[in-house]
Amino acid sequence: MSNPWLKKNPFMSMWLSAANSVANTARGQATRQARRNASAAAAQAGSSLFSFWTQAMGLTAKSAHRKKR
Repeated sequence: MSNPWLKKNPFMSMWLSAANSVANTARGQATRQARRNASAAAAQAGSSLFSFWTQAMGLTAKSAHRKKR
């Protein structure tokens, strides 16, 4: 005689599949947001360091447009 507790439950299977799908979607979105934040922080840090060292050396950015006399 087979044990009824060991039989497959199709409703449990569907529920777990849906739960895994939702969990993977949330994990993917969190990973993408973390990568966006990391790249934005790195870009901002590079910009800050560049502006710090150009100001420390006394360099100024030249204007792209010349003033007319």
